[in-house]
Amino acid sequence: MKFKGLPYYWGAIATTKCIKAILFAFLPGKTGDKVKLDACTGWVRHMGRFYENRIYAFALDARLTKGEAEVLLLDRNKQPLLKLSSQNPTQSIRLDGETGRYYLQWKFQQASGKCELHW
Repeated sequence: MKFKGLPYYWGAIATTKCIKAILFAFLPGKTGDKVKLDACTGWVRHMGRFYENRIYAFALDARLTKGEAEVLLLDRNKQPLLKLSSQNPTQSIRLDGETGRYYLQWKFQQASGKCELHW
């Protein structure tokens, strides 16, 4: 595995967000993200850590009591490559992890519950 930026366990350094919520807990990880929220509307975006050139299978597990949540995978220019939601929870895509830069953007609309994204 090649070193690409700062190690992920130092936290999501390149995270931006615009959130209005009663409760919002976001935990990015090496092979997935976890979110716990209550009455949340807005978005959060962070740099994805993909080190290998291979096909990645993304799976969204949205256990929401109300509202909607979706995840977008964006390229270097912030253009969407794939979109996951409760209607379309899994997709696969080939990523260039050695030289490419990718972002994961979560969008919430009056959402409450828990969500997990795995790759």
